Amino acid sequence: MENDDISVGLDIGTTKIVAMIGRRNEYGKIELLGTGEAKSLGVHRGVVNNITQTIQSIQRAVDEAIAVSGIKITDAVVGIAGQHIRSLQHSDYITRPNSEEVISEEDLEKLEKQVYKLVMLPGEEIIHVLPQEFKVDGQAEITQPVGMYGGRLEANFHVVVGQISSIRNVGRCIKSAGLNLAGITLEPLASAEAVLSAEEKEAGVALIDIGGGTTDLAIFKNGIIRHTAVIPFGGNVITEDIKEGCSIIEKQAELLKTKFGSAWPGENKDNEIVSIPGLRGRDPKEITLKNLSKIIHARTVEIIEQAFMEIKNYGHEEPKKKLIAGIVLTGGGAELKHIKQLVEYITGMDTRIGYPNENLAGDSDESLSSPQYATAVGLLMNGLNKIEKAKKAKSAQQHAHDTSKIEDAKKEKTIKEEPKEPKKSVFEKWGDKFRDFLDNAE
Repeated sequence: MENDDISVGLDIGTTKIVAMIGRRNEYGKIELLGTGEAKSLGVHRGVVNNITQTIQSIQRAVDEAIAVSGIKITDAVVGIAGQHIRSLQHSDYITRPNSEEVISEEDLEKLEKQVYKLVMLPGEEIIHVLPQEFKVDGQAEITQPVGMYGGRLEANFHVVVGQISSIRNVGRCIKSAGLNLAGITLEPLASAEAVLSAEEKEAGVALIDIGGGTTDLAIFKNGIIRHTAVIPFGGNVITEDIKEGCSIIEKQAELLKTKFGSAWPGENKDNEIVSIPGLRGRDPKEITLKNLSKIIHARTVEIIEQAFMEIKNYGHEEPKKKLIAGIVLTGGGAELKHIKQLVEYITGMDTRIGYPNENLAGDSDESLSSPQYATAVGLLMNGLNKIEKAKKAKSAQQHAHDTSKIEDAKKEKTIKEEPKEPKKSVFEKWGDKFRDFLDNAE
């Protein structure tokens, strides 16, 4: 097994940190070689707020993944989220020196690098520059300009921006945990990679990833990313509300939410009661499931409405921006009972739960195809795509080098093989001159 073909996805979440080691099998599916998981202790709402604790949690998750797979890992693709993330639209262009030459990948890279030089607000830096549509010499709506002729190459970009300090803190945690940062990816983009189909992205879809500390949104239309947003609260605020509303500890509140919780209060009868053990010899507490559902419902509605507001900001009601594939819910929060029905009720849009199992090999652990692992699977896929892209580029470079070598060898051979005129003797030269003299005399 070549270690060159193996990638690592590291999801630094607010609730848990997941390290996933995998590679692609012969059918193009992801074969998971090892997974490690640790409770996230130094992250709040997607942002590192305790370096030491975060490093320890990363090391635990990575060590577990190494122990399971038996593979030593050095690099990881990491997800980034948090309330400091924002996105904007930007248009830019380059003028090509020779319009008689076809547009190449190098031209696209040059244009993209130019966008990275944009001046941001103090303390911010660009994380992603995602091309949307291109224009060549004024001709619009071009999705792939490579191979076309043109002097002016223009494009619209979706630019994702984050705080330098937050990004550096993540980088420092990775380095201190003994890993190299192979790439940094916005978490909703990673989740989208894992759970959305090409058809959904083409038709128009909104991905809502409800994590522990943040709810991430990514909107696609015509196969292109159109809008991204990070809402600074997720499943943890629901747990917090249960803890406060029922006067119980966090661990019990989380268990109540996952085992008995529902986002739809009408589902529970008044006489359905769950008993919670009391602390240190105190009497057990009795909580009605209807009351529990009311607490969950109130906060879930708030999260969904915030996400729906972002969808409205994108302008989903315009005919050209219509999201035909509706909404896809993923992340740990998507496992809450009746959340699909609640989202459909609030937004009036078709909704499904997104599972990453479509991209995983058939023999994968069933628990890893849960929505809560969508981001980790997406980050792993992102890393594998990077490796494949680098291999293709290297192979193309090698091919170009070999071709130029063959061409040079051919030229050399032609020069060597060109028939040389035989040297003429003095008599022959004199005979030629005499014939010329006679011809001219005539």
